[in-house]
Amino acid sequence: MQRLEAQRRKAYFFRLTAIQLLMTLVGMLLAFPVAHMAGALSVATGALVALLPHIFFMQRMGIFRTRHRAPRAMDLFRAEAGKFGLTVALFSLVFVVVPPSNPAFFFCAYVAIVLTHWLAPWLMLGNRTTN
Repeated sequence: MQRLEAQRRKAYFFRLTAIQLLMTLVGMLLAFPVAHMAGALSVATGALVALLPHIFFMQRMGIFRTRHRAPRAMDLFRAEAGKFGLTVALFSLVFVVVPPSNPAFFFCAYVAIVLTHWLAPWLMLGNRTTN
């Protein structure tokens, strides 16, 4: 039973990641005719700033573990604080080291990837089982 739950969580994570990567690719393809390679790179950078903290959060919460462990509130707070800190660090790093040539594409990509987290249950509606 625990193994089945772990497999379900992993499958959900990989479907969500596939949707996010697809959205990144579509954003890059839409930005390329308008701003060429610089716009596509701005989209990719914005998507990475959203994706990396989410992957960190999933790893810290133990989504990839096969053994079931009772979730603790402190684990959630630590994972969320780490995700927030990583997001702030990535934003700072991007704007200092590699300033996006088109901030509009950067922020649109960031918001689109974050919105997939919120819309994930709706996007994967067909995968629900009824009891």
